[in-house]
Amino acid sequence: MTYKKHAPKTSSLSTQNTPQQSNLRLQFWIAVASCVLLGAKFGAFLLTRSVAVLTDALESIVNVAAAFIGLYSLYVSAKPRDTDHPYGHGKAEFISAAVEGTLVLTAGAIIIYKSVKGFLQPERLLQLDTGLLIIGATAGINWILGAISLRQGHRNNSLALIASGRHLQTDTLSTLGVIGALLLMRFTGWYWLDPVVAVIMGGIIIWTGYHILRASLAGIMDEADMQLLGQMVQVLNRDRRDGWVDLHNLRVIKYGNTLHVDCHLTVPWYFNVHQAHDEIEHLGAGIRAEFGESLELFVHSDGCLYFQCPICDKKACPVRQHPFRQEIEWTVDNILQNKKHGPEDL
Repeated sequence: MTYKKHAPKTSSLSTQNTPQQSNLRLQFWIAVASCVLLGAKFGAFLLTRSVAVLTDALESIVNVAAAFIGLYSLYVSAKPRDTDHPYGHGKAEFISAAVEGTLVLTAGAIIIYKSVKGFLQPERLLQLDTGLLIIGATAGINWILGAISLRQGHRNNSLALIASGRHLQTDTLSTLGVIGALLLMRFTGWYWLDPVVAVIMGGIIIWTGYHILRASLAGIMDEADMQLLGQMVQVLNRDRRDGWVDLHNLRVIKYGNTLHVDCHLTVPWYFNVHQAHDEIEHLGAGIRAEFGESLELFVHSDGCLYFQCPICDKKACPVRQHPFRQEIEWTVDNILQNKKHGPEDL
């Protein structure tokens, strides 16, 4: 028997404050703030003529582009599933994160190019005090926006918001590095530090872009999330019921904020359809309690076979053919296998 738990039908025009709508609203304000901060940083560059400040401003161009790409991806992923997209539109978030990662990598390369040029053609720095005040303010705003974005992204399982939050906080760290360098130059006169700091910041930005791009490609390719699988296995072991002889062929795929879970649950062969259905309901309830209501569950119920008696702790089993020896504890390794487990797996 294959059981599918249908998600409630929703309308794209719903006035309820859904997680998707909340994500979209937050990303909109991140996009607006990114535009304002971009103008402030370029103003600071024009005042100071610092290539390190320019690196910060160039990264903010990426922030603006990424913010609007993220906004569009959240708008698309919030659409309800339809005939053409039976799994919904959640993968748009992975594409958004891939574009953002590519933009970050590009910004890092441009920054390093500008820094090397700064070595060869150094410019006199001006009005460092005013520039420090401006970019210091942008650093504080970016950090707060990044923290809010990360918190909501983790709460609603939104890769787009998580990517935005990490990007904003990385931008804050790079800005702090620029501020430190400008302070040092202000009090020591070591202006050669300007391009050096810019090269370091460019390297950090490239590393961040690589990780964003790597995570997005993993999502597009449905790569197994081992951390998520580990959490899922812990929940299944915790909620295991008498009569759950075995569980195998587990697969978990994330589409936006929705988890799709497939598995095979082995129950006593003499259970009728209603009894097997009840066990599947309990399994789904435990997963929802841990991971939220945005879940699509596909469970195939198997009847146990005689060789599984030694691993089955079903009490008062009327058809037991072998004594119980030991229950198999589910792990990420054995629960992913597409085969029924038996005594040889103990």
